[in-house]
Amino acid sequence: MAIFFARKLLKWHLENPRLLPWGDEERNPYHIWLSEIIMQQTRIEQGAKYYHGLINAFPTLEDLAAATSDEVMRQWQGLGYYTRARNLHKAAKHIVQNLNGLFPDSYSGLLDLPGIGPYSAAAIASFAFGHRHVVVDGNVKRVIARFAGIHTSIDDAWTHKTILELATTYMKDVSPAIFNQAIMNFGALVCKPKLALCSICPLSTRCYAFQNHMVYELPLRSKKKLNRVRHFHFILLCYRGKILLHRRDQKDIWQGLFVPPIIETASSKTPSVKGLHSFVLSLVGHNSFEERKSFLPVTQQLSHQTIIGRFVLLQLNSTPGKLSTDFVWANKKTLQDFAKPKMVADFVKLNGVL
Repeated sequence: MAIFFARKLLKWHLENPRLLPWGDEERNPYHIWLSEIIMQQTRIEQGAKYYHGLINAFPTLEDLAAATSDEVMRQWQGLGYYTRARNLHKAAKHIVQNLNGLFPDSYSGLLDLPGIGPYSAAAIASFAFGHRHVVVDGNVKRVIARFAGIHTSIDDAWTHKTILELATTYMKDVSPAIFNQAIMNFGALVCKPKLALCSICPLSTRCYAFQNHMVYELPLRSKKKLNRVRHFHFILLCYRGKILLHRRDQKDIWQGLFVPPIIETASSKTPSVKGLHSFVLSLVGHNSFEERKSFLPVTQQLSHQTIIGRFVLLQLNSTPGKLSTDFVWANKKTLQDFAKPKMVADFVKLNGVL
């Protein structure tokens, strides 16, 4: 079975090449690492432009380590899952400061880096250094679960271990890098979650799911997490051609990014006039303002969260007081220098509030 799987898979891969963002260049671990971190929870078509943007901005590991967090976050703006960017920057500084700039070339060494888990470590170890480690992502889990007929949830640790062991067996005597790329591409292009291309699948004659009419019943998953709906009211405070931004530093979404001050409410109901006045007073030391405009709500879907954003534009009538270091005033020219969540960046671009 292992020989059949590997032979058919690699033949398909040879006939259906799909280049990674770093292409056929020399296996540069820095480039591969950037690519793998970006492609986590991101489609290749979307992530490729961010990969090239990061490479252009930070050509070397040392360049990334020397960058400021704001510079890194600006390059990452719009990609989401911003913890990845923070860990990327942290890992680059760790390698330069503690490892003499030498990228770890072992699976265990890779796991010691911030933001690197078993999946990323296996990918980098196999693609950059040729080590025999299977990459187990969602595509790989789906292919193996269907082919081998695994009836336990792929979210369970036992199932993950089983799939890893089976895939490792299938990889035997095959180039780890080629096998990993082939099976991930196969899951993305043929053994898809919906509209699987079973009619052209080279594995179908021995695929448990296909032979037992269970293609769309496998793999099994645990119950999905409940989606949380949050209502953010963005308070656009303007004064003399500038807008107030706040750097989010709490353990929550958009950590480290800049947003207009937010009032979060439990429902879609807008903050009361009294509440709005109290909020502005707490920010700038007075509550002398005029409401210029309220905008229609916008929505952004995050992982297990739906953010409903409402923007209201206020014009301050007198000089604001001294602000804490978490706040900055941005004008039309400098506004683009601050990394913002996609919801805020899209709003600014569309409405041109300054």
